[in-house]
Amino acid sequence: MQTFFTYPNIDPIALSIGPLDIRWYGISYVVGIVGGWLLARLYIEKFSIPITRKQFDDFITYLVLGVVIGGRLGYVLFYDPTHHLSHPLDIFKTWQGGMAFHGGLIGVIIAVIIFCKRNNVKILTLLDLLAPIAPLGLFFGRIANFINAEHFGRATDSALGMVFPNGGSIPRHPSQLYEAALEGVFLLAFMTFVLHKTRKPIGSGFLCGLGLIGYAIARSVSEFFREPEVFIGLEPLTYGQLLSTPMVMAGMYLLYRARAAKES
Repeated sequence: MQTFFTYPNIDPIALSIGPLDIRWYGISYVVGIVGGWLLARLYIEKFSIPITRKQFDDFITYLVLGVVIGGRLGYVLFYDPTHHLSHPLDIFKTWQGGMAFHGGLIGVIIAVIIFCKRNNVKILTLLDLLAPIAPLGLFFGRIANFINAEHFGRATDSALGMVFPNGGSIPRHPSQLYEAALEGVFLLAFMTFVLHKTRKPIGSGFLCGLGLIGYAIARSVSEFFREPEVFIGLEPLTYGQLLSTPMVMAGMYLLYRARAAKES
């Protein structure tokens, strides 16, 4: 079957220094976190957010641990528990890919709670600050999925189809790029617009609630093109769509809470 696009087969190793391999997967996470850190520092000053740059700098360590530990354990528990029970050492092989956003989200929320309790910062203030910058990290994470040729899409005969190394001989949707566009570029633009135009104060939970709903919608739409996980038995739905449902509920609660606080 003829396709117009050829999977580029990018070497997942960007650079080798002696026995040390530096992978694009790791680079993407570093770029996403550093980019988000710089953007947050800009917003703290521009919008007079009640958290200091020094405090946010200190939070970065918590953020990294939350993303990495939560994302990895989320993948292990949500997507491939059987394999990792049989091969527990593979849990630590993060360089091979395998990070779950929903696990990372839980990890970040726990990190936010711990940091805020220790530093006398309001939890919703920090969550509202993180919401507009999170899509930047999501974008680079999806690009990393594409480079690793993981989480590819459903079979297709459209001109967008690509033959992935581990996806058989048939063309598939490059769903990682769809998710990078929706969860990353579109959601970043939308949240940036809302941040600059909304009159809701940072710390009301409004931005966090909107970000949760926006991500859940973007993820659910893009995953109609992603190969579903057979083990959940909900085809054509994916596990990502299933896990996004509680995000909508939590987001709606935060929006309601923000509105009620404004009217009181």
